[in-house]
Amino acid sequence: MAAEGTEDLGNNGELTNPSVTELYEPEVADLPKTDVEESAESGADGGDTGAPTTPYTAEGEEEEEGEMPPDFQRLWKLTSDNPQDFNSWTDLLQYCEQEGHMRACRQALNAFLLRYPLCYGYWKKFADLERQAGHVDKAEEVCERGLKAVPLSVDLWIHYINLLLGTLNMNLPESTQRIRSVFEEAVAAAGWDFHSDRLWDLYAEWEKEQGNLNFITSVYDRVLRVPTQLYNTHYEKLKAHLTSHPPQDVLSPEEYSKVRNEYKQSQIQAKKERSDISAEEEERPPGEEEPEEAVQKMQELLMASREELYQQNEAEVRKRWNFEDAIKRPYFHVKPLDRAQLKAWQSYLDWEIAEAETAAVDAEGAAVEGHEGSKQECVAGHKRVLILFERCLIACALYEEFWNKYVHYLAPHGLEEVRNVYRRACEIHLPYKHSIRLQWALFEEKHGNITEAQRILESLEMTVPGLAAVRLRRVGLERRAGRLDVAEALLKEMVEKSKDNPQLHAFYSIKLARFLHKLCKSPSRARTVLQEAIELSPDNGRLYHNLLELEMSGDLRANGGGILQCVAKALAAPLSPKTKILFSQRGLQFAEDFGTTVQSVLSMYEEHQKLLKEHDAEKGDNDETEKMSKMDDASASTVPQTAPPTMPHVPMTTPPPSMMGGDMSGSYGSYGSWYQQQQYEGYGSYQNPWNQYNQYYPPS
Repeated sequence: MAAEGTEDLGNNGELTNPSVTELYEPEVADLPKTDVEESAESGADGGDTGAPTTPYTAEGEEEEEGEMPPDFQRLWKLTSDNPQDFNSWTDLLQYCEQEGHMRACRQALNAFLLRYPLCYGYWKKFADLERQAGHVDKAEEVCERGLKAVPLSVDLWIHYINLLLGTLNMNLPESTQRIRSVFEEAVAAAGWDFHSDRLWDLYAEWEKEQGNLNFITSVYDRVLRVPTQLYNTHYEKLKAHLTSHPPQDVLSPEEYSKVRNEYKQSQIQAKKERSDISAEEEERPPGEEEPEEAVQKMQELLMASREELYQQNEAEVRKRWNFEDAIKRPYFHVKPLDRAQLKAWQSYLDWEIAEAETAAVDAEGAAVEGHEGSKQECVAGHKRVLILFERCLIACALYEEFWNKYVHYLAPHGLEEVRNVYRRACEIHLPYKHSIRLQWALFEEKHGNITEAQRILESLEMTVPGLAAVRLRRVGLERRAGRLDVAEALLKEMVEKSKDNPQLHAFYSIKLARFLHKLCKSPSRARTVLQEAIELSPDNGRLYHNLLELEMSGDLRANGGGILQCVAKALAAPLSPKTKILFSQRGLQFAEDFGTTVQSVLSMYEEHQKLLKEHDAEKGDNDETEKMSKMDDASASTVPQTAPPTMPHVPMTTPPPSMMGGDMSGSYGSYGSWYQQQQYEGYGSYQNPWNQYNQYYPPS
C-alpha cells in the first residue's frame, strides 16, 4: 500500500460468492479525479473532475468548530491544484495527523479515500483516529465504508473485528451474535484469499474463547476446503482439536449420530466376519460415555474423511503455489507494476480460467450420469476465477487490459455482472481512460439501454473534453437511434467551437458535410459547410477534395461547370505542388471524359502541363544542388573518388513514341499501357496519362 509504513501489505482478500454484482457494489457518485503516473488521462480511484470540497460527516454528527491549522490551506491547495501528485496527499495527511486536528484529518482523509479507496491502511488509520477521539460509532462507520470499497482486505476485516471486540459489551448475547455475524461476512468476502489464514485462525480462536467446540470444528472444516498458504497448519490444528475432545463435544448432533452409526456398522460387520452373528452390541443408556475404544475408533473415522479433503486441498495448493510465489505486490499502489508482475497476473488468470473451463466440460459430461460432485466442482472453479480477478484488480486496478479481460470472461455469465465491472472500472478506477468507457457505452447500446449509453458518453465528454472520438461516438449513437436532428446538432456544435483550430474545424466540417449529403440528402447545405471551411482554411487540401467529390456525385451534365470551377479554385489556392497536380489530373480526366467542349479539354491540358513543367524544373534544381553537394563531399575526401556517370535529364513533358502511324485500336492499347508507367522520377505516385496526346498539340 502506498505510503503505509510498516503495514502488512500482503493481504488482499477474495470473494466466495459467484455473483459479482452482489459482491461489489461500491458507491461511485461524485468521485473526484484520480491519479496514475503513466498517463495524464488515467486515474486511480475517482470519477469527479474537481477536488472534493465538502468533508464527509457521519449522520447525526456535526463538525467541530474552529480554525484549520496554519499550513492546512496551503497543503490542501497543492492537492487541489495537482490531484495526481500522491506525495502531496501524503504530506497533507501527515501534517493533519501531527497537528491532531480532527476536522482537518476528516476532510483530508475523506478526500484522499474518495480518490484511493483501495488504500486499506488509511481506512484503518481513519478508524483509529475516530476511536481515539471518542467517536466509536464513527470509527465503525469508517470501517464499514472501507470494507464496502475494498471487501477483499483481510487486514481491514481483522481491524474491524478487533474494533468491535474492544468496544462491544460481550456479556450481552446480541454482541456475540454480532461478532459471529461479522466473522461470517468476513470469511464469505475474503476467506478464499490465499493469504487469509490469519482471518480463519482469529475466527477459530474466538469460538474457542466462547467454548463452542463444535463451532471450532465447523470453522476448520470450512478452511480445509480452501487453498491457502498455511493449509497444513489448519489441518494440524483440526487434528489436535478432534483428538483432544470426545466426538460428541466437537461435532454437531447430526454428524455425531452419523459417525456413531458408521462405527456401529463397522463393529457389526467385524463380528459377522468372525461368525459371531448372534452377538449384538447392547444399547447404552442415554448420557453414558462411550468406551475409550469406541471414542478412538470414531476419531479415526473422523480423521479418515478429513484426510481425503486435506489431500484434495493440498493438490489445489500445489497447482497454485508457483503462481502465488510470482506475485510480489498483491496490494494497490499508484506506481506502475513491472512487466514481470503483469505477466504473472496474466498467466495466473489464464491458467485459472482454463481450469474452470475444464471443470465445466467435465460437469456437462457428468450431468448426464447424474453426478453432483462435478457440478459442485464447476461452481467452485468459476468462483475461483472470480476471486482471482478481484485480487488481480486490487494490484492492477490502473491497468485497463485486466478490466477488459474480466469483462470478456463474465460476458457469457450475465449482463449485470459485466455492467457492474464496467461501472467500477470507469467510475472509480479509470475515469480518464476513454477507450474502456467507449466500450461500456457500446455494451449498453448493444443491449438496448440507449439512455445509459448516452449518459456514459456525455459524462466522458465532460470528464475528458475535446476528444473527437467521443463526440463522433455520440453522433453515431444518435444516428443509429434515428435522431438525425440531434446528431446534426452535435456536429454543428463542434464546427462552431473549433473555429480557433483550423485543422479540427476542417475535420468536423468534412464530417458534417458528409452527414448532410449522405443522410440528410442536402448537397447544397453540405456544399455551404465545405465552402465556409475553405474560407477559414484555404490551404487544406482535404476540404477541396471533399468538395470535388460532392460536386462529382451529382448530375455531371448539369454540374460540369461547378466541377471545373472547384478544380480551378483548388489550383488557385495555396496548396502544395503535389496536391495541385492531383487536382489538375482529376480536372483533366473529367474534361476528357465528360467535358462538353474541346476548349475545356485544351484549357485543362495546358494548365496540367504548366504544373508539370514547374514541378519538373523545381525537381531539376533540387537534383543539381544535391549532385553538387555530393561532388563537394567527394573532393574533400582523402581518397579520390570518381563520380558515377549520370543519365541526361529528361523533361517531364517528353511525350511517348508517336502512335499516329499505327491503327487507332493500337493507339488506345498504347494509352492503357502508358497510363500504368511511372512517369516522373521521384514522383511515381502521380502518373500523367495525357502525355500521349502531345502528338495532337504542338509543344508549349
